[in-house]
Amino acid sequence: MHSIQCNCGAIRGQLEGAGTQNRIICYCTDCRVFARFLGNSPDVLDEQGGTEIFQVAQSRLRFLKGEDHLAAIRLSDKGMIRWYASCCGTPIGNTMVNPKISFIGLIHTCLDQTHTDEDFGTSVAVVNVDSALGTPKPKQQGLLGVVARYIWIVATSRITGGYRKSPLFNSSGMPRVDPKVLSSEELANLKSGG
Repeated sequence: MHSIQCNCGAIRGQLEGAGTQNRIICYCTDCRVFARFLGNSPDVLDEQGGTEIFQVAQSRLRFLKGEDHLAAIRLSDKGMIRWYASCCGTPIGNTMVNPKISFIGLIHTCLDQTHTDEDFGTSVAVVNVDSALGTPKPKQQGLLGVVARYIWIVATSRITGGYRKSPLFNSSGMPRVDPKVLSSEELANLKSGG
């Protein structure tokens, strides 16, 4: 079991059980935009703009309190759903719009940092390095393993029906909160570092 909470403690939860998981640092522009939207880039991003993410099946996630503080955005009408705490702006994680693709990429800032190595292992994949800030760029590593484990997480949730146990989607398959879709102007401003 791994504890999850927002910075102010209004949202608390945990990961239950065990299962396939990925630990990655993603240098994509979209992850940086999300951190900038929340106004907490220094806490979320490393010096080259990377975000540490932990991918797990959504069915392992349980909220113990504060679910009413969940909020979400999408960077475009075709983008992922990016969940965060409306109370303090802590990023929670990223999901696909389709609830049957049932994984969540938990952002490191909502996790118990004292137990991440113990609970998720020390092997960290590095992806989307072409979008990293500065030079030299980080070296990409572990992508094939990430893809294989991601497929396993999604396929297992689909086959077992575990996707129906997501705390982020209702029984009709809709997100539990209506995500705000950023306008093209908002997105351009955030991409430029605004």
